[in-house]
Amino acid sequence: MLDSSHLLFPSRFPQLRRRQLETIQVNLGYRCNLSCQHCHVNAGPNRVESMDRESMDQMIAFMQRFQVSTLDLTGGAPELNPHFRYLVEQARGLGVRVIDRCNLTVLEEPEQTSLAAFLAANQVVVFASLPCYLKGNVDAQRGGGVYESSIRGLKRLNALGYGKAGSGLELNLVYNPSGPHLPPPQEILETEYRAQLRDRFGIQFNQLYTLTNMPILRFGSLLRSRGGFDSYLDLLRSAFDENNLGSVMCLNQISVDWQGYLFDCDFNQMLDMPLVHAQQARTHISELMGDDLEGAAIAVAEHCYGCTAGQGSSCGGALD
Repeated sequence: MLDSSHLLFPSRFPQLRRRQLETIQVNLGYRCNLSCQHCHVNAGPNRVESMDRESMDQMIAFMQRFQVSTLDLTGGAPELNPHFRYLVEQARGLGVRVIDRCNLTVLEEPEQTSLAAFLAANQVVVFASLPCYLKGNVDAQRGGGVYESSIRGLKRLNALGYGKAGSGLELNLVYNPSGPHLPPPQEILETEYRAQLRDRFGIQFNQLYTLTNMPILRFGSLLRSRGGFDSYLDLLRSAFDENNLGSVMCLNQISVDWQGYLFDCDFNQMLDMPLVHAQQARTHISELMGDDLEGAAIAVAEHCYGCTAGQGSSCGGALD
């Protein structure tokens, strides 16, 4: 894999500072049952990194200390962490809203047959990755058979009440472009997704979120191998909108890696750009129990233009 991280420095991206912490996004490990082209984590079936129970208990204490309102679980496939359900139950017991960033196909893994029911029983918000409503595009980006498996997963979640009015079970879909271009307007694309999935499969969902692909790790390597890295960065820079600076996720969210170390966002985590705190090279979640992060500087580089280009993008979709 071609390393692209050094091409993101130096950067003229504007300085950002933290606001009150609301969300903690946790990478539970890099193991995944898929190996998608756009994956900025470089996750896959052969990865073994996985958060342990001790680190999870430290996160639970952290959430209590900072009165975190949302726990956002990602990976890899976060559900493949052996302690995933323990963490969900503990967080829900604190009244914390839990998000599961699910690739849908994991619902069909042999050891995950009860996963959908577990998510529903704990009222976990599902953010399901579906990079297109067409089979050819999905399978080209994520692998053969992924589209059919994803559709079956959505039907299973719908059968439990997910995506249906009045159920209290939230199902959101996530779109990533298939190549080096910006996503289309979120509202327009959501209308197309809703019509296609309803008319062809009877599938319902709450919202669609569009995410910009980040030029790091696997996607960054793909861009370099095809000679398109510089042009993609130019695209992100040229589409910069300063109005998006007040809405990016890193302002009130913190990212935790599978070992418990802190970062300003998931993308910085993959680039090994740790949160700057007390002049330490790296800060563990257990070391921040008595400190307030509000007002602290956020580490930035050229990939940050991906969050502010066009409509803007983050793990919560378009910013406008």
